[in-house]
Amino acid sequence: MATQNPPVSQTRSFSTVFLIEMWERFGFYGMQVLMVTYMVKKLGFADSKSNLIWGAAAALIYATPAIGGWVGDKLIGTRRTMLLGAVVLALGYAMLWIPTNNAYFLYVALGVIIVGNGFFKPNAGNLVRKIYEGDDTKIDSAFTIYYMAVNIGSTISMLLTPWIRDYVGAKYGDAWGWHTAFGVCAIGLVLGLINYTLMHRTLAHVGSPADDKSVDVKRLGMVLLAALGMVFVSAFILQNQTVAQWCVYAAGVVILGIFVHLIRSSELHERAGLIAALVLTAQTIFFFIFYQQMSTSLNLFAQRNVDLSFNLFGLHLFNWIPEQFQSLNAIWIVLLSPVLVFIYNTMGKVGKNPSVAAKFAWGFAAVAIGFFIYGVGARFAVNGQVSSWIMVWGYGLYSLGELLVSGLGLAMIARYVPARMGGFMMGAYYVASGISQYLGSVVANFASIPTDIKDPLVSLPVYTALFNKLGFAGIACTVIALAMLPLMKKLSSSHSDSVANTPLPPVRSEEFNTPS
Repeated sequence: MATQNPPVSQTRSFSTVFLIEMWERFGFYGMQVLMVTYMVKKLGFADSKSNLIWGAAAALIYATPAIGGWVGDKLIGTRRTMLLGAVVLALGYAMLWIPTNNAYFLYVALGVIIVGNGFFKPNAGNLVRKIYEGDDTKIDSAFTIYYMAVNIGSTISMLLTPWIRDYVGAKYGDAWGWHTAFGVCAIGLVLGLINYTLMHRTLAHVGSPADDKSVDVKRLGMVLLAALGMVFVSAFILQNQTVAQWCVYAAGVVILGIFVHLIRSSELHERAGLIAALVLTAQTIFFFIFYQQMSTSLNLFAQRNVDLSFNLFGLHLFNWIPEQFQSLNAIWIVLLSPVLVFIYNTMGKVGKNPSVAAKFAWGFAAVAIGFFIYGVGARFAVNGQVSSWIMVWGYGLYSLGELLVSGLGLAMIARYVPARMGGFMMGAYYVASGISQYLGSVVANFASIPTDIKDPLVSLPVYTALFNKLGFAGIACTVIALAMLPLMKKLSSSHSDSVANTPLPPVRSEEFNTPS
């Protein structure tokens, strides 16, 4: 009988999830960075249609984890569901590799990606939560590093896939350029699956109870059949914008109802934590409206109104492809994550670590300043072209805000939500994020430029007006978050007291055993 010596360190277990998450995000962001411009430039869609299709896809990509978390918790296991999701995602990216410009085929491929993400995303996050369960001093740092994994993978792919599109397109034709770039996303995920196969034993002791049971073939078959149905449901929603709108709004009502039901039916000692999670999730919804601008309005702004040349003191350094500006978000997050981890750990050692609610308030303030920078930069534009350095600093503040809000959203669930609801609540959090991403696409359409307008002097004030309004919206969110701090402090204190006074469940002898 093998005994658990802490047989596997937290670091090694975390590294396994970190690496497959890194490769999964390589694939996802490599696809995302091109998708809106692919619909505009290759399929001939208007800005407004492309924004809303991607907004609906993003909403579904974030909504399906609510189901995937439940599948992992209750049906086939957290580890198995994460692995299944990675395989399905690889298939979805491989479909985009096929050189066809049929719109319905695109919708089906996006449907496969939506389903794969639903299986993968909540279960990967839930494994991280389980690795550090009960260690509050490390949870914020772990999820910040985990968030950095997202951005190491996405940094590489967001720089690489636009370059591959242009390079291959110049040699073999435009169609091959686009689809080869999408194909690289599939290759990246296959590499991630190979790496996971080599390291999966480090997670043998982590997962849901279903992971410890043999696979129920009938149950797995039902999951796969339901997943296939969801692919075609997603494709139908993507091509019917009225249906998409109703689905998003209905999902919002359902999520609110679920939170209310869980709070009312929970144990008394669990309620303060759940209410705190509800408040912070509501704030996250507002953040993701800002976040969605990266792949929509900011992306199209870079296509039309940004000088692609990077110069320093009169010296030309290099040029970027417009889509590559989206990688600034990931680059900044990789640079800022270790700094924030150091700050969290240092302040935590002396008992001064700010609350998650306070970090959310700081995050909204950073986002507001970031959007104002784009507006200020427009005042110094030359022939309707804003300096590339304005994008660098705007994305820097925007990314700091993302780390403080979205980067800690998962840590918030891990901290305030009872473990028995962990997978499902991870999924509910993603649904809320998806709703706001669709709303973000609706907001982006306030800067939708008609296809017949090519003059950057005409499009610049349209984008500037939107970014300034988003800056003021960020200030409003900051004020609201600050006003909520006393309530959040009270809820957090009540939650901590209830956890401290709740007796631990009896430990079963078999919990000290691990598979040989």
